[in-house]
Amino acid sequence: MMTSADSGLLIIDKPQGVTSFDAVAAVRATLHTKKVGHAGTLDPMATGMLIIGFGNATRLLATIVEHDKTYEATIRLGQRTTTDDAEGDLIEPESADSNAHEPAVADIIASLSRETIEQMIRERFTGDIEQVPNTFSAIKINGQRAYDLAREGKDVELKARPVTISEFTVLDMRHDFAVNVAGISVPVIDMDVRVSCSSGTYIRALARDLGECLGVGGHLTRLRRTRIGRFDFADDSVATRVVHAHAESYSFTNREGETITRNKCMLDAPGEVLSQSLTMADAVRGAMPVVEITAEEAAELRFGRRITRHLDVEQAAAIVPQTGDVVALIAPANRTQAKPVTVFPSSR
Repeated sequence: MMTSADSGLLIIDKPQGVTSFDAVAAVRATLHTKKVGHAGTLDPMATGMLIIGFGNATRLLATIVEHDKTYEATIRLGQRTTTDDAEGDLIEPESADSNAHEPAVADIIASLSRETIEQMIRERFTGDIEQVPNTFSAIKINGQRAYDLAREGKDVELKARPVTISEFTVLDMRHDFAVNVAGISVPVIDMDVRVSCSSGTYIRALARDLGECLGVGGHLTRLRRTRIGRFDFADDSVATRVVHAHAESYSFTNREGETITRNKCMLDAPGEVLSQSLTMADAVRGAMPVVEITAEEAAELRFGRRITRHLDVEQAAAIVPQTGDVVALIAPANRTQAKPVTVFPSSR
């Protein structure tokens, strides 16, 4: 049986060019265990914080994935793509001749000021908003991923969903040029931003919708996640525990005799992974509210019994502070009692 001593969280700095599953596979191979998962997907183009749990800590991932997040990104205004990010194909802009009263994209780009863009963000893209995810997303439709359906050429219609944007700050803005579908250099605006948002927010959808509202189109060219809930790269206690990784290409021959080249995720220092991991005690403190209990109460919870405790949250972690033993995840049973939802074996 796996104990709490064999469990923990890893804060991975995911490199560009690999999937979140690739990072999970790298951890699984390093720790020689199948019980590994992650708290929130990052696209292959994206870099940054990917929280991976192993052992009993995988039970915390469903909670962590719901935490709010912070991203740093670069939005290119003036060009659209099929995926709303740099991995998609450029989409030919609508012809300026289609409506003589509509200004050309290049003219709008030339006239856009930082103040105009920031005002649009304040008015339309902060607070509680609704957004439609890109069809090339991991959302499931009748059991199938939207991106699989889109790649098969099927019509994918996703509904708008509510999200909350608590911060959308323009950090820098540059007028530049980029090559369009016809191979011609056209004016664009590259804008560095920081976004803090609720779980389920698509930053590339923000880039697309901001570009549409400004009349020029937009897509994401860079994305880095820097925070998930209480886990923040800016926090020294987190920064010192980060596990760094890199992408490494490899080739193989498939059944049709074709040579395929792909990337895999490689941990920079696999021998140090366990020493960099957060213990179960540190993991639950970062993941959810913590309730300190006695050794006697720990025994009651492990027998599946209730303890006398008022909880004003939906779920908390019960921990014996003297030993750091994470006993259970508990929930309110009534106004005066808490009941075990998930019980963990003793770490001793």
